[in-house]
Amino acid sequence: MEKRIYLDNAATTALNPEVFEAMKPYFLENYSNPNSVYTFAQQSKKAVEEARETIASLIGAKPNEIYFTAGGSESDNWAIKGCADAFSAKGKHMITTKIEHHAVLHTCQYLEKKGFEVTYLDVDENGLVSLEELENAIRQDTVLISIMFANNEIGTIEPIREIGEIAKKHGVLFHTDAVQAFCHVPMRMDELNIDLLSASAHKFYGPKGVGFLYLRNGVKLGAYIHGGAQERARRAGTSNVPGIVGMAKAAELAVQHMEENSRKIAAVRDHLIERVLAEIPYTRLNGHRELRLPNNANFCFRFIEGESLLIMLDQKGICASSGSACTSGSLDPSHVLLAIGLPHEIAHGSLRLTLSEETTMEEADQVADSLKGIVERLRSMSPLYEDFVKKQSETEK
Repeated sequence: MEKRIYLDNAATTALNPEVFEAMKPYFLENYSNPNSVYTFAQQSKKAVEEARETIASLIGAKPNEIYFTAGGSESDNWAIKGCADAFSAKGKHMITTKIEHHAVLHTCQYLEKKGFEVTYLDVDENGLVSLEELENAIRQDTVLISIMFANNEIGTIEPIREIGEIAKKHGVLFHTDAVQAFCHVPMRMDELNIDLLSASAHKFYGPKGVGFLYLRNGVKLGAYIHGGAQERARRAGTSNVPGIVGMAKAAELAVQHMEENSRKIAAVRDHLIERVLAEIPYTRLNGHRELRLPNNANFCFRFIEGESLLIMLDQKGICASSGSACTSGSLDPSHVLLAIGLPHEIAHGSLRLTLSEETTMEEADQVADSLKGIVERLRSMSPLYEDFVKKQSETEK
């Protein structure tokens, strides 16, 4: 097999070696439970609180607004179910979009079974939500707007500041799933009118199994996990000290180098996009061309199946995906691609390539070259493509 090229960083990232070194002492030396009373435990407790302060400072929040969780899905569930529980007396209506991660969509569907109403907003062909439609969807009984910061499949960045302003104007809480965006694009809670935000460490070169929920002071949610006083009695369970320390270190490093890394990654991404679109016919770039995450390139190739494409890329040592890692076992086309208006037959031929700061121009060229050959080979076996080419030839005569 050829040298591996990993282009599935939206699914997970490699652990930064500096992060690993920061975590090691809390596995081997300072392994105490931070909720114990003896002196040894205070080392772990101090590390957790310093991590909380670090993350808060990076997003313009207060330390007591940061709650540690097991990752993005838990944070999304806590935010949405927590608001449902806390504010059901005011109303039972929520607003989200059709392109959210399933951690949001499935939670909303669960609440619908409990008597809540959910408005699922459409998006345009680039994946952007309409601010006018959002404002028109707000009702007297609306208690929460949950719209992702950036889409995990097509990379489109939503107008978060404007959404926050609309929510604040109408007195509605605003939650954003920022799992793909945190540490990849700038964000300050004190500037964006965000009430709740979800993030996950393994999307920015931190460890798996740890994340956080930003919960603005004044938003009074009840306990999400009962059984202990951890996280100010709202999320019971022994603190994952190594994970929390690692997440804070990863976030600190990512934000420190964000501008430089984003510029570098986007240059490689744009080179890859330009080559693919120029050299492989009947190919579409999904997502907004400019308002997108710096590492995201999502394509649809007509007349082929994405699964076959992934297998053949894997044989060449190229790791990619057709969409969200959480739905990788599904044979259905991406709900995101259907929501932006693509027909099933085109949505089935999707490919998501998500780069890292380590991805080089040479690797981008190798991927583009491989894609050309693979797509050509797969189309040569497609009767649909053969019929299409014949019709094109007849039309040109």
